[in-house]
Amino acid sequence: MNLQDLLYGVSIKSLKGLPQIEVTALAFDSRLVNPGTLFFAIKGTAVDGHQFIEQTIAAGASVIVCEELPGQLNESVTYVEVADSSEALGIIACNFYGNPSADLKLVGITGTNGKTTIATLLYQLFSGLNYGTGLISTVQNQIKDKVVPATHTTPNPIALNQLLKDMVDAGCEYCFMEVSSHAVVQHRISGLTFAGAVFSNITHDHLDFHKTFDNYLKAKKQFFDTLPKSAFALTNADDKNGMVMLQNTKAYKKTYALKQMADFKAKVIENKFSGLHLEIDQTDVFFKMVGSFNAYNLLAAYATAVLLEQDKLKVLTTLSALSGAEGRFDYIVSKTGIVGIVDYAHTPDAVQNVLSTIANIRKGTEQVITVIGCGGDRDKTKRPVMAQVACDWSDKVILTSDNPRTEDPQSIIKDMEAGVSPTNQRKAISILDRREAIKTACHLAQPGDIILIAGKGHEKYQEINGVRHHFDDKEIINEQLNQIS
Repeated sequence: MNLQDLLYGVSIKSLKGLPQIEVTALAFDSRLVNPGTLFFAIKGTAVDGHQFIEQTIAAGASVIVCEELPGQLNESVTYVEVADSSEALGIIACNFYGNPSADLKLVGITGTNGKTTIATLLYQLFSGLNYGTGLISTVQNQIKDKVVPATHTTPNPIALNQLLKDMVDAGCEYCFMEVSSHAVVQHRISGLTFAGAVFSNITHDHLDFHKTFDNYLKAKKQFFDTLPKSAFALTNADDKNGMVMLQNTKAYKKTYALKQMADFKAKVIENKFSGLHLEIDQTDVFFKMVGSFNAYNLLAAYATAVLLEQDKLKVLTTLSALSGAEGRFDYIVSKTGIVGIVDYAHTPDAVQNVLSTIANIRKGTEQVITVIGCGGDRDKTKRPVMAQVACDWSDKVILTSDNPRTEDPQSIIKDMEAGVSPTNQRKAISILDRREAIKTACHLAQPGDIILIAGKGHEKYQEINGVRHHFDDKEIINEQLNQIS
């Protein structure tokens, strides 16, 4: 593609060389550069891509997009100086792949908890309504029935636009994607055309990256601030920061809620392990999913579908048959009546949501045994809070390992132990090996008790010192409960 066409919409500080040059590929990783490649020199958190400009030219890069021009310019190369290489990457990637998001109805879902479930419900719903539908989520990406493995909640702009183009080529009409706060700040969604945005909630998370809660909130809000007038902005009015999302958006504003007046309203009539009985817009519906947090997720999916001009009754009928995302309140019941629940809850609020749901369903005599850990190389401030929440809402708690990455898992557990109050110390034990922790929980459980394995959900690995080892919470609890007769 011609460079001049690729630069449409990019804010350029200076251009040195020929604007008519042909570009055959895009890369921000110097190892992926071949002749004819446009290379983006990006200042990352660990590595500055500007250090590799000469290396990429030697490999055949014909265009360099950078924030700082090299002292010595190569006459056979075109240099494009920009204020932000990451933002330019997003816009140029859209142009390179023919702006595929404009050929889809693309809806982004953001928030601390619920993103994956809402996006997955919408994918399942629109597929059930016989539309060609795409999904971009933490668990997996899908192009109609074809599964594409996910590596990030929101892919990098090149992979993202390639994925969206593949969806258009496959005949998809809709795409539902998770939009992480990292993706907003790192301009991974720059240049995309959104038909709508959904906000689920915001609680304590990712402060290792954003440093302050205010920065985290602003990242979520930035997504809404950039929506076009033609889009809708749907927010959870029950979240104390929900209305902040709508303050500066040009999109048309809509709300959903369980507790107060909103454009889309639901009421929980009954909440049991067998499912949720809700009243949505004066219609009684029984859903397979469990918990008040899922009442919000289902309501958000319903509201989104209605805003996309779908028939209300068809939407509710189709939603009522869906089971949501893998690893989100995924439960099994053993032969002895022990209930095992696997959930991705990895923030204090998400842990409390799951445990409060269990508290609302339990009859009162069963024990709740929670197995919980915290990830390494991530926000340390939430560790004691998560342990405290687990102890406050459980009868027994086992603190254990959860993707320690490059950290010592024992020191992570020590951070969690700081949140165990003196009154809760009798409830809590620490077992470093996660498999042993799950096994212990199963052996402590009596018939009718409830075991929650929190933190990993759909993940099929434990990441230790850069190596991912096979590990599946659901597989292990199934195996252990089947051994108890």
